[in-house]
Amino acid sequence: MLPGSFQPTVSVCIPVYNGEAYLAETIRSVLDQTYGDFELVLLDNNCSDRSPEIMRSFSDPRIRIERNAETLPQPRNWRVCVDHTRAPLIKVLCADDVLHPRCLELQTQPLLDDPGLAVVASRRHMIDEQSRVIVPRRGLSGLIGVHNAAEVARKVVRNGANPIGEVGNVMFRRADFMAIGGWREDRPLVMDVDCFVRLLQFGEFLGQPEALAAFRIGGSSISAERMDEIYAAQRALTEELGESPEYDVRGLDVTIGRALAPFGRMRRSLLFAMSGLAAKRDARRESVTT
Repeated sequence: MLPGSFQPTVSVCIPVYNGEAYLAETIRSVLDQTYGDFELVLLDNNCSDRSPEIMRSFSDPRIRIERNAETLPQPRNWRVCVDHTRAPLIKVLCADDVLHPRCLELQTQPLLDDPGLAVVASRRHMIDEQSRVIVPRRGLSGLIGVHNAAEVARKVVRNGANPIGEVGNVMFRRADFMAIGGWREDRPLVMDVDCFVRLLQFGEFLGQPEALAAFRIGGSSISAERMDEIYAAQRALTEELGESPEYDVRGLDVTIGRALAPFGRMRRSLLFAMSGLAAKRDARRESVTT
């Protein structure tokens, strides 16, 4: 355990619910960072698998393990994970995703150097269940460099999906997150992109061209099982942003977003199909060799 007076610059949060399959790889990717001034908060969401044992197997003093007495829904669990943090900068990482070794180094410095930045996001690799890259350097089309809230909101609306990416390739300020009330429980399937856009009321967005994280695509993931619900939630978010006076989203942006939404859904379905095919090939090879 780190001493109670320890004040890291970055808190990396991993909310965990039955994540034994990839948790060790995810934790190692954090501990292997070139930037060392961080704490790693592991939140056991009342797991029933070997996840708690895997957490305890790491002895790094930067790790702090917390536990929920009961299993919480995802938005609330992620909020509790952030509540446990002590640093001014936050990165949330899913228990099956991984970070590039220089992720914290390259994302922390811009936020320290420029108080006018609220969100820093990088591109990310899409990987399969064997950690092989399916699609490299995905995301942030039209969002590389510095952009204001209105520009980002328009890109999100026009994209018809999530052009920013998931939590693992994003870093933000804890104070801003607390000021907006965190993740919205009424938007659980798009709570990441919804949160990122709302954070921009406090500053600008920096899109980085490097791929500094990897998002795992698997046939058994929540995203694969709830494709129709994700599509509907994304459409609802598009409509909400289009009606909000805060972001100056134009009618043309909304029209384009409505037209492109099915293509966003198609791209996501293709990614899961590619991961599924890779898994089947692995299974066939294993059956041949055994």
